[in-house]
Order: sequence, then C-alpha cells, then structure tokens
Amino acid sequence: MTEAANVKRLERLALQLRFDLIEMMGVGKAGHLGGSSSLAEIVACLYFQAMRYDPRNPKDPDRDRFLLSKGHCVLIQYAALVELGVVPRDELKKVKTLQGHLQGHPDCDHTPGIEAVTGSLGMGLSIGLGMALGLRLDRRSSHVYVIMGDGELSEGQIWEAAMAVAAYKVDTLTGIVDLNHVQATGPTREVLDIPDIARKWEAFGWEALSIDGHDIVQILDALDRARRIKGRPAVIIAETVKGKGFSFAENNAAFHNGILTDEQHRQALSELEARRAGLGD
Repeated sequence: MTEAANVKRLERLALQLRFDLIEMMGVGKAGHLGGSSSLAEIVACLYFQAMRYDPRNPKDPDRDRFLLSKGHCVLIQYAALVELGVVPRDELKKVKTLQGHLQGHPDCDHTPGIEAVTGSLGMGLSIGLGMALGLRLDRRSSHVYVIMGDGELSEGQIWEAAMAVAAYKVDTLTGIVDLNHVQATGPTREVLDIPDIARKWEAFGWEALSIDGHDIVQILDALDRARRIKGRPAVIIAETVKGKGFSFAENNAAFHNGILTDEQHRQALSELEARRAGLGD
C-alpha cells in the first residue's frame, strides 16, 4: 500500500470512529463528544497501524498497551474496539445502560480491550509507568501509550509520574497530550493556564514532539519517532480541536459532556456524510 493510500485508509477509519460516536450518543443521552472526537485521528493511527495489537487475541502478553487517562472520553476507544471486532457492534446503542457492557468510564472487568479503570483524572500516567516497568521486568518489548487531556495536566500526579518515568529512563512509554484547549467549564487558559507545555515536559526530562493532532502523516511520524527514542521517554503534544468534525461542537465547552438534540444529531450525520463524500473512493 502506498503512503497516500494508507493515509486515506486511516482518514476513513477516523471518520468511521466519528460515525460510531454519533451512534453511541444518539439523542437525549449525555456523552463526552468534544474530547472524544478530538482524538479520532490519533486513536485510528494507534489501533490500526502503530500499535502491536491483535484483536483476535486482546490478552496477548506481548501486545502494546493503550491507556486513556482522560477516561471520560472512552467513547472513542469503544468505537475503535468495535471497528476491530473486539466489542460487538450492537453494544454501540447500549452505551451507558444497564443492558450494555460499555459504561461512561473504562471498565477492565466487563469490557474487552480495556487495560485499566481510568477517568479519575491524573492517574493514567502512573498506571502506564507501572505497566511499563512490569513489562521491563518480564523482558517484554511491548510499548505503552498514555493519552492525557490538557485540562488534566493541572493534576499534580501527572507531574509526579512524569518525573518518575524520566528518572527510570522508561523509553517504552509514550505520552500523548490532547491539546484541544477546552475543558469542562471553558477554555483551559481561563481555568488554569499552563503555558509552554512542550518546554515543561522537556524540563522534566522528556523528548517533546509537537504536531497537528488531526494530520495523519504528522501523527504517524511522531509515533514512529517516539518509539525510536532511547534512554528517555517521549511525549507527543497534539494540537487538536475539541468537537472536531461537528461544526456546532467545535471549541464549544457545552459539548465537553453534552446532549444532542434531534436537529444536532441530523446535522452531525449530514456533516459526516459530506466528509465521506469528500474523501472519495
């Protein structure tokens, strides 16, 4: 497959993940559309290319691990697991119901493909460090990926873990910051401004790679570069748009955890269909 064809493949997969988000959300059900849709391209690149992950054997001890520290945005991970066939497609319409296995936050006891319970913000990087150190002791070459939200960076535990990862020279863990600039109550700069994020990670001993988090080529390149860095951890600072792909939700804090009306649901599907037509065959 040529590079252009592969990029188009991953763009279509990211689009399908957004279709799945809208199916899960439906009408009148609260869900974290904004922070899930900002991750569509990154999650598509991880699950469908960068990660060593066999959906026929999701418990393979040599698999790469994916942790969504911002666990409230697990809808995008559910979408990927459905497209991989790890989770049955009929679970999409049962999200956040007692009849389904897909709840509002990741549940590793009841949902296949989930590595840890997350969503109490700030803990994912610590969990990832523990996994990476355990894999090191077992002499496994598996890689650990941890996605954090930019609002989540105000949690002190993130920075404690960042120091520890660097101190132990864990180069089998890659952090990814979803820098979408909007959190639950408004712009991150107005809630607790954290300027110079890349330089802060570098000061903590990490290699920081800044990219456009919706550009497939940049994402793949950064993931490849991060995996090749030795002797220190790498973090990808991904500039994204909260609510990407849905004009009414983009950069809109109301859709951090919002409810779609009938009209918005129809508009979302219409916009996705237009994007599908634009991608062509």
